[in-house]
Amino acid sequence: MPDDSNSAGGSGQPLAYQIRIKGQLSPEWTHWFGGLAVTLDDNGDTLLTGPVLDQSALHGLLRTVRDLGMPLIAVHPIQPDPPVAVARERKQ
Repeated sequence: MPDDSNSAGGSGQPLAYQIRIKGQLSPEWTHWFGGLAVTLDDNGDTLLTGPVLDQSALHGLLRTVRDLGMPLIAVHPIQPDPPVAVARERKQ
C-alpha cells in the first residue's frame, strides 16, 4: 500500500513546511535549502518556508541545519498556497 503521508491530502503535491532554527541566516542561503524562503524573525530566529518534495528531502534539509551547527527549534507542516486556478474558483 503506498504511503501518501508525504503529499498534501494525497494529491501528489508536496507538503509545505516551516522550519524554525535558532540564529540568523541571510536570504543568500536559500539555495542550500532547496529553494525554501529564508526569513529572519524579529526574535533572532530564521524561518525556512516552502514546499518539500518528500520525507527524504525533508531529512536532507534537517541534515543541512545540523551540519551548519544551528539549533533546530521546530518543524511544522503548513498548508501550501492553492494553485491559482483553484484560488479563483473559490472566490467566485
